[in-house]
Amino acid sequence: MTTVASGTGVGPLLRGWRERRRLSQLELALRAGSSARHISFVETGRSRPSEDMVLRLAEHLDVPVRERNSLLLAAGYAPRYAETPLGDPAMEALRQGMEQLLNGYEPYPALVVDGTYAVLAANRGIAMLLDGLPEHLLAPPLNAMRITLHPEGLAPRIRNLRQWRAHLLAQMERQLALARSDALRAVYDEVAAYPLPETGDDTHADTEDEEAGQEAPFPYFALPLRIEHEGRVLSFVSSISTFNTPMDVTVAELAIETLLPADPATVKYLQSLTP
Repeated sequence: MTTVASGTGVGPLLRGWRERRRLSQLELALRAGSSARHISFVETGRSRPSEDMVLRLAEHLDVPVRERNSLLLAAGYAPRYAETPLGDPAMEALRQGMEQLLNGYEPYPALVVDGTYAVLAANRGIAMLLDGLPEHLLAPPLNAMRITLHPEGLAPRIRNLRQWRAHLLAQMERQLALARSDALRAVYDEVAAYPLPETGDDTHADTEDEEAGQEAPFPYFALPLRIEHEGRVLSFVSSISTFNTPMDVTVAELAIETLLPADPATVKYLQSLTP
């Protein structure tokens, strides 16, 4: 559970979140049904907000669930949101639902990660892409960012590595801007330091394939992950789903990532693998 030093106080924390969201005290007051004067008093410590006010302000500031507990602790209240381990019996229905979703998405790749991109579950489509990676990268705890960008991981197989790497790092930077996470920062610092290949992305690969008598370039509708697998190039676009209105820290930080085939050739190949 996240803890906050007692001397910090809830006021400066709320002010930090308000400034991060680029809201004035008046704008926040109007959204929360309060007054700019009261918001000012709360932020400067002249007024102690009620538990309900802390939660209301946190909701309108879109504060992550883990950090809402921090705000409550700083204001002198007990945490409101539990952090239940995914393996707890209380999470059985959630686990079964996610497993059903992952299995139902096959043969296309799908996985579940937590707030630091640790892989909690994955289907056979993901296992196919990871085939042949060194054991030290596949040993628990698996991390999706590490596996993707490590020089001994998927990175050498990704045809548009520079583009995909920039996309993943920007995604992590957005998360770090929204919530404080030392664990996520450590992962970011690690993968951002991985060396890039000396050569750039194979931007002419499609043209070269066409000249070699293979299929013409496909007009992608989003930035694809173009990855080599057994002598062919597969193309995917990524979609990430999270849970609405989570009441548990663990659930709030879960994300289900599905890789949708981005061209007919990838669809045809993956479906050919289905028994």
